[in-house]
Amino acid sequence: MKITVSAAKGRLTDLVRRAEAGEDVVLTRHGHDAVRLVPVRARPDAQGRRALLDELRATASGKAVPGAIAARSQDFLYGDDGLPG
Repeated sequence: MKITVSAAKGRLTDLVRRAEAGEDVVLTRHGHDAVRLVPVRARPDAQGRRALLDELRATASGKAVPGAIAARSQDFLYGDDGLPG
């Protein structure tokens, strides 16, 4: 929903409720988008962050596949004498 800043002054409570419910609320000024109302997401506490990191690590470790060693990945650019070849 798009609404001018001047029209939004009298409907702020309604607009905030709509934004909290997930509706896209954009305030316009002189016909151009100026501001988007978005709900504030609660920050997870330390325990929640730790649980999320543990879950990500467990998921990522199952997806990791062995590959070329990064330290040796550019060796094909150099000859046996260590100079660019």
